[in-house]
Amino acid sequence: EVQLVESGGDLVQPGGSLRLSCAASGFTFSNTAMSWVRQAPGKGLEWVSTISPGGGSTTYADSVKGRFTISRDNAKNTLYLQLNSLKTEDWAMYHCATSSPCGAGYCPSNYWGQGTHVTVSS
Repeated sequence: EVQLVESGGDLVQPGGSLRLSCAASGFTFSNTAMSWVRQAPGKGLEWVSTISPGGGSTTYADSVKGRFTISRDNAKNTLYLQLNSLKTEDWAMYHCATSSPCGAGYCPSNYWGQGTHVTVSS
């Protein structure tokens, strides 16, 4: 059974930092691209970032580029998202998701975690 369990969400002030984690099991993590997707209160899903299976290729939404960093540890079956210089508009539920080939890259696909909540407020 595929499981994705996110953690690390918290209440943080604007300008602060957090590191989110996603523990994966039930599939071959090292062969699978992974993504982070977020949903702000009252809004739709927004793709945040994707990392290739080996970690050598990463892509980011323009809204987070230069502030967020996606990474992975295939030995620990864990995906990470480092969030720096947080803004109130980053306030959202953050989900990790497996990703499949899509055009020239990868797109979030079949399996999603329940999410971890990031609140950015002074």
